[in-house]
Amino acid sequence: MHAGRLAELLGRWSSGSEPLYLKLAARLEGLVERGEIPADGRLPTERALAAELAISRNTAVAAYDVLRDRGLVERRRGSGTFVRRPPRPGRGVVAEFNPMFLHLLDPVPDLIDLTCAAPPQPAYLAEVVAEAAVGDFGIGYHPSGIPALRQAIADYYAALGVPTEPAQIVVTSGAQQAISLLAQLFLRPGDAVAVEELTYPGALDAFRGGGARILGVPLTADGVSVPHLAEVVGGAKLVYLVPAFQNPTGSVLPPHAARQVVALCESHQVPLVDDHVLADLTLDGPRPAPLARYGSEVISVGSLSKLIWGGVRIGWVRADARTAADLARLKAVADLGTDVVAQAIGVALFARLGRLRTERQDELRERRDQVVRDLRAALPSWKFRTPPGGQTLWIRLPGADSRRFAQFALRYGVALLEGTSLAAHESSGEHIRVPFTLPPAALSEAVRRLRKAWDDYPGANHAGLALSGGAGTGEGDRHATFPAERDDESAGRESPVRPGREHLR
Repeated sequence: MHAGRLAELLGRWSSGSEPLYLKLAARLEGLVERGEIPADGRLPTERALAAELAISRNTAVAAYDVLRDRGLVERRRGSGTFVRRPPRPGRGVVAEFNPMFLHLLDPVPDLIDLTCAAPPQPAYLAEVVAEAAVGDFGIGYHPSGIPALRQAIADYYAALGVPTEPAQIVVTSGAQQAISLLAQLFLRPGDAVAVEELTYPGALDAFRGGGARILGVPLTADGVSVPHLAEVVGGAKLVYLVPAFQNPTGSVLPPHAARQVVALCESHQVPLVDDHVLADLTLDGPRPAPLARYGSEVISVGSLSKLIWGGVRIGWVRADARTAADLARLKAVADLGTDVVAQAIGVALFARLGRLRTERQDELRERRDQVVRDLRAALPSWKFRTPPGGQTLWIRLPGADSRRFAQFALRYGVALLEGTSLAAHESSGEHIRVPFTLPPAALSEAVRRLRKAWDDYPGANHAGLALSGGAGTGEGDRHATFPAERDDESAGRESPVRPGREHLR
């Protein structure tokens, strides 16, 4: 097993008060017991694992010694360290999925979690729940969604200049399920899906989980590179894009490029999915228009999770009526329909959406500006641009491997989402994504801990690099023209580049 993959599976292994080698050994033992490291699987060398986790080689050696003493592994002279014990009977191997979800499944006290960009529970939620009108929903099974919510979502699109009928709407349990259903509908094992080279990791998991091949399309400062998309769209069965406040770079696809993308997909008869979950989080300037404004065949994915709260599992798909009907059948097989009480709450939230959106935008704008100020003061060598919307910063760490720094930062009480987790193809990149969704005090404390971790991190280039505005030369600067990483005052229009990568999956 590659050291980088093992580091992802380990997750927050270094949290807690025990010696590092015991914590590492305990987490490795759990992976072996669950079958996530298969029997007779070869572990990384102690040196490779130590480098990946930013620990001493002695710590890795001691952890392997503990596993050997417990009969879990054996050292084979000249070959390495191998797992001995098979997984417990009756347990399957957990499918590969993103470390962001590993963090959600394994919460740690006193850890500032920057892996998930989601708002805290809003104070007004109890009031909305109390006022939600729970009417007569019959037997309670509504695979397409209750009529009132589908009408509210249709009205939402009409207000954006996209006339919509309720028959075009399918309510889902969040945008994640919406993407998963679309993957089931359009993709078969071996089919190709075109995505931005950096994108929402939950979408990558959904596509890979169905056996699809990922075609990563380079990004520019203005979103997806249309010429590069044109090169691959003919071989794709689906195109999935995040054109509004692109996750993670924060870029916005301008109207002329949006029209080109829609026309390109229509000419090749390839379904185009517009994930506009972040579009309502406009902080500067006008709200980006949904791609459906430029073409009737565009499939739109939306959600209340980022605008309101992640616990409100209300998402949706807007599509032509035939596609919506096909999705409703898949939805019925999945869960017979999203919880109708949650949908009633969704109707109440849509009735207040204008006010709630303004409040959320104001809150995010203040927190964005705060964390930008704090980071520029505490960590001036980190490179990023201030995004005009969304809820995250895309930051380049000069001369450092972000995956290793993320492991190191755990010891300082901060969980980070490093760039590899958002890449269509594995990368040894220098980027992290930092959300500004937490309360102000937590954001300040996060920056303080990150500064301390960076000061102590052995892989940091504390002497600084010749990176004025993020520009530079040589192999070490292969990431320097990534969109949204330059300083604000030097941001321009860059040519598309792909991230450096160890290998393509």
